[in-house]
Amino acid sequence: MIEVAARRGRQECFTNIQRWTYTLALLLSGITLSEMKCRVVHGILRRSSSFNTGRIEHLYQNPQTHTEGNLKLHYGDLTDSTCLVKIISQVKPTEIYNLGAQSHVKISFDLAEYTANVDGVGTLRLLDAIKTCGLTNSVKFYQASTSELYGKVQEIPQKETTPFYPRSPYGAAKLYAYWIVVNFREAYNMFAVNGILFNHESPRRGANFVTRKISRSVAKIHLGQLEFFSLGNLDSKRDWGHANDYVEAMWLMLQQEEPEDFIIATGEVHSVREFVERAFGRVGKTIVWEGKDEKEVGRCQETGVVHVKVDPKYFRPTEVDYLQGDSTKASQKLGWKPKVTFEVGWFESTAGWSCWIALAHI
Repeated sequence: MIEVAARRGRQECFTNIQRWTYTLALLLSGITLSEMKCRVVHGILRRSSSFNTGRIEHLYQNPQTHTEGNLKLHYGDLTDSTCLVKIISQVKPTEIYNLGAQSHVKISFDLAEYTANVDGVGTLRLLDAIKTCGLTNSVKFYQASTSELYGKVQEIPQKETTPFYPRSPYGAAKLYAYWIVVNFREAYNMFAVNGILFNHESPRRGANFVTRKISRSVAKIHLGQLEFFSLGNLDSKRDWGHANDYVEAMWLMLQQEEPEDFIIATGEVHSVREFVERAFGRVGKTIVWEGKDEKEVGRCQETGVVHVKVDPKYFRPTEVDYLQGDSTKASQKLGWKPKVTFEVGWFESTAGWSCWIALAHI
């Protein structure tokens, strides 16, 4: 986990960048030339035995020597209140983007307590650190909320007013985080917002998430290094967007006069099965599905080789079958719309490019 903060002049902005190098790029580049000259990003880096800054090395002033320049990293953790208070007190940010989380839904069933500690109580620790440092009137706080709040969906599409029904420890932890943000906003008049972001992908997505797993596996199969890979629920449907679009929406939320919560989504829905078919299509293979349920396989029409299998170990104890967001409010109030769609550009940039970029990491 890495957390980061950016400064405009004497103002800082604080965020997590494990999956959010796009946020950093936005903040470090600046929206205008004048901002570009005075931005500084401060980050919290969780200590690890191995280097875990690979996805932000291009943002260093000197990537070879890790010379920081406008990117400043601090050791810390969302489970450590003392370090959060210390860093916020030193940096004195005016914008905080909390994207830190144990964000893998399936793994949250195995690490339920840890997920609650980081994703739920970790958000409280950050908010309380702001209050402890006396910055409630000067800080704008962004909380990375999630479409997993809707879980067993109560209406389609999901809007800001749709009732929540989380179906995982991850979703439940994020539900607590959502409401504690609302509570601090109402109790202390803090500018604190929840961005309910539906699935957002890119080539920088973690390798154990389904979109990245598919694209990397297809790349290995294309190179003759892998025969097949296994997935869980092929018919799970998601509203997939591109991370680069979504981080712009996050920034826009904190530029408003009043704090409000927003859904960020494309409104398009596609299945895991369709994603698999599109990924193989990028390397000239057609997948034909055979069998049912756990016995279903995806066979290459051209060669007859089975490349995809279903493995029950990837099923969640409680599944989320269908997520589709309605970002009308964001469109009307933020002027935000996704630039990259699944049909035009998104799949090519996320799955296609990811498929080839994976070759360097196999």
